[in-house]
Amino acid sequence: MITNTPIKVRYQETDQMGVVYHANYLIWFEIGRTAFIEELGFKYHEMEAEGIVSPVIDAKIQFKQPIRYGEEAYVETWLESYNGIRTTYGYRILNNNNEVAVTGETQHVIVQKHSFRPQSLKKKFPDWHHAYEKAIRKDK
Repeated sequence: MITNTPIKVRYQETDQMGVVYHANYLIWFEIGRTAFIEELGFKYHEMEAEGIVSPVIDAKIQFKQPIRYGEEAYVETWLESYNGIRTTYGYRILNNNNEVAVTGETQHVIVQKHSFRPQSLKKKFPDWHHAYEKAIRKDK
């Protein structure tokens, strides 16, 4: 399963050269990840309502070519790996010409919001676990 989320490049996301500032791609990853999760039928705020958050524990990003102000971009998001505890999402950001501009991945765990004590997604949210297992199998 791969979701494709459109992004309209806004002026405030660019640097003095009119190129998207590198840190903004991580925000776009988050937009794509949220769309992916919603496509599966879930919402982050439902997890947070139970006192659980999902921090990024690792992020990788590779820049291939710039995206500029006024262009549209698209974030493709998929489940790269999942083992019941750690979840890794993969991303490709495409430009107007459907060329790859940025690739990357983020790795996540779930933790209790106040203590940051790790939790098992498989045990705490079995519906998410089953949906993730199905989503990754389709992509392999």
